[in-house]
Amino acid sequence: MNRSLFAACIAAGLVAMPASAAPGDMSVGTFLDRVAALKARGAMALFSSDVGMLRREATAAGQAYTARLATERAQHRPSSCPPQGARPSQDQWLSHLGTYSSAARASTNLRVAMADYFIKTWPCR
Repeated sequence: MNRSLFAACIAAGLVAMPASAAPGDMSVGTFLDRVAALKARGAMALFSSDVGMLRREATAAGQAYTARLATERAQHRPSSCPPQGARPSQDQWLSHLGTYSSAARASTNLRVAMADYFIKTWPCR
């Protein structure tokens, strides 16, 4: 799949999850496997329900960190200090997820990965 087509798929919002799992609980490994599967499908990926599921998972992870950060700020102990409205691009997000070791990918969920991204990218000084 060409890069812009894939970007459109993910940018539309950011993989199938068990019914009992909350959005954002998907492991980094599962997320990356689903992204790779979508890339392999080429243009047909646009018609996959996995695109919407990936979008919901990433969005839920971002919302969870936003809520966590608001609580931390209220306690005057933020874990990161991003500029207002900061969001990782698709490339930044996938690149960050790719930094996890194989073992860590299986045990790290997207909520933790999102927090790690913000803490690493915008540390409070």
